[in-house]
Amino acid sequence: MTITIRSCTLEDLHILQEISYETFNETFKHQNSPENMNAYLEKAFNVKKLEKELSNHSSHFFFVYFNNEVAGYLKVNTNDAQSEDMGDESLEIERIYIKSHFQKHGLGKYLLNQAMELAMECNKKKIWLGVWEKNENAIAFYKKMGFVQTGAHSFYMGDEEQTDFIMTKTLL
Repeated sequence: MTITIRSCTLEDLHILQEISYETFNETFKHQNSPENMNAYLEKAFNVKKLEKELSNHSSHFFFVYFNNEVAGYLKVNTNDAQSEDMGDESLEIERIYIKSHFQKHGLGKYLLNQAMELAMECNKKKIWLGVWEKNENAIAFYKKMGFVQTGAHSFYMGDEEQTDFIMTKTLL
């Protein structure tokens, strides 16, 4: 078993879009209407939006490979790219997306550790993320990794307002 990581570039745009659609759909389609899923996927992962995110110097994308196959990706944000104003001492983990058939191989933990390393290299004091209140597996994983719930914010899946827990981990 070999796990590797590499930065995404604009040349990876269509692969990034494919993985985004696939992983988000796999994770959330059973708990949301098809109309709301389609509306969200088109809004969040259209080519123009992903291109803008990839071009933002305060956002960074990384593909994770499992035995030389793209298994998912990590997206982190600093400064004004953060989806909430958490200050300059914070790094946001916006996405850890792993294809379903690659889950349970330690890739989420690997990407989380990569995010923590990046945060420490950038002298950040905390990392944070938003996780849907109904995503019990993810919440349990983040708690196990030392995150605590510090707030909540609204998240719109199409026209449905949902709640994301904000979870934070202080770095030493």
